[in-house]
Amino acid sequence: MKKMLVLGAAAGMLSLAACNSSPREQAADNIEANAEAMADNLEEAADNTTTEAAEDRLENQADAVRETGDAKAEDMRTNDPDTNLSNGM
Repeated sequence: MKKMLVLGAAAGMLSLAACNSSPREQAADNIEANAEAMADNLEEAADNTTTEAAEDRLENQADAVRETGDAKAEDMRTNDPDTNLSNGM
């Protein structure tokens, strides 16, 4: 149920954010939303583990996913995809 609520909220925020955004900004927002959803799923899995070590690993992965998503979204916002290959386009 939590996952559906998070995904629904993310979809709603994306639709509102898309109103006055460029395609590049919309793509960056989608990157952030997808990374956040993945991180939330990892944290949910961490809550369902039985060992502390597994929980820590999953939470660290969630943090890494968020950081990577934020970095890729920022790169999308600041770099021209036609001239800069670092943004993966």
